[in-house]
Amino acid sequence: MSGSRLPAAEFESEEMVRALHRPDTAPEPDMVQFLDAEGLLADDADYRGFPVATGADHLKALYRDMYLIRRFDQEATALQRQGELALWVPLTGQEAAQIGSGRALRPQDYAFPTYREHGVALTRGVALSDVLRLFRGVTNGGWDPRERNFHLYTLVLAAQALHAVGYAMGIQRDQVADPALPPAVSVAYFGDGASSEGDIHEAMVFAASFNAPVVFFCQNNQWAISVPSTVQTRVPLARRAEGYGFPGIRVDGNDVVAVEAVTQWALEHARSGQGPVLIEAFTYRMSAHTTADDPTKYRLAGDDADWHPKDPLARLEKHLRSSGKADDAFFGQLSTESKSMAVELRRDVQAMEAPGMEERFNTVYAEPHPLVQEELQVWRDYEAGFAVDGETR
Repeated sequence: MSGSRLPAAEFESEEMVRALHRPDTAPEPDMVQFLDAEGLLADDADYRGFPVATGADHLKALYRDMYLIRRFDQEATALQRQGELALWVPLTGQEAAQIGSGRALRPQDYAFPTYREHGVALTRGVALSDVLRLFRGVTNGGWDPRERNFHLYTLVLAAQALHAVGYAMGIQRDQVADPALPPAVSVAYFGDGASSEGDIHEAMVFAASFNAPVVFFCQNNQWAISVPSTVQTRVPLARRAEGYGFPGIRVDGNDVVAVEAVTQWALEHARSGQGPVLIEAFTYRMSAHTTADDPTKYRLAGDDADWHPKDPLARLEKHLRSSGKADDAFFGQLSTESKSMAVELRRDVQAMEAPGMEERFNTVYAEPHPLVQEELQVWRDYEAGFAVDGETR
């Protein structure tokens, strides 16, 4: 999710694109996976001590979250194409990474997202229509982050990692002052592209130095807009944690069971005072970086073909059906629910109105500012110049 984009002219031939796809020089780390692409779930003996939950109701709840957030993503994309949203940032393909990690969080934990964590927002109880307010252009935020311990979207690449570490250091001090507080963890979500930013390095240095209760959750979706991850780093991202002195672990980001289990382990590691953890969720961005992007300009057709069988929803559906944990009635009811959700979402978005100009001036600072008030008066005088018989024309 990096902002570094190579010029389209550099991708005039397939050979040029292939030149960017070079293998890592360092060995790949072991990847935690419990549910494979065929929907086969590992035996208890293969869980390696991770807290894995495989009950029917639990897995159906995870599937429901992933299904609804993908339908939400589709509707938001359609709304943007129809001019109802200024921009949209799709998440298709990354549902398991977001739902699995989000469901592992406790209420007192605090999540710092980028601008693509719509699935995490769902797990934290944020109204999905509120997520669209920013992209509608009617607000700078959309929800009160303190209500759900889910921060506002961060558009400045990688800045949220520093915020997450600072918050974690605050957690440490609060718990020293009041040991009765429930132990909490902050989570910094970022992408493979953002991992190349200096803010990530600084955040990890401080987190390690202060043994802060923070989990760095990297969704490696293979592309920083048009730059493949193999260009961004010569070492697998999970291995970077070694340089800072804390654990790094790679998990199959399309396996919601494994993501939830690994995130729970990492959260407890940080919560118990053992310090930070880096999780690399190895996944794939199945759609564009944003609706302003055309991935066919830089991605090989074979990339999508290779990843399509690993679809996180398809693999969990296979397991639910083959194990008898869900039937056609469940999937049919979910389809009906998602359609109703989309209709309501569209209605909410179309009813959103931009705030008046005076409100825009009044929300620049938390408290009135003399310069802003002066500018507001200039605008009022300007508007008054168009008044005819006391009404602005």
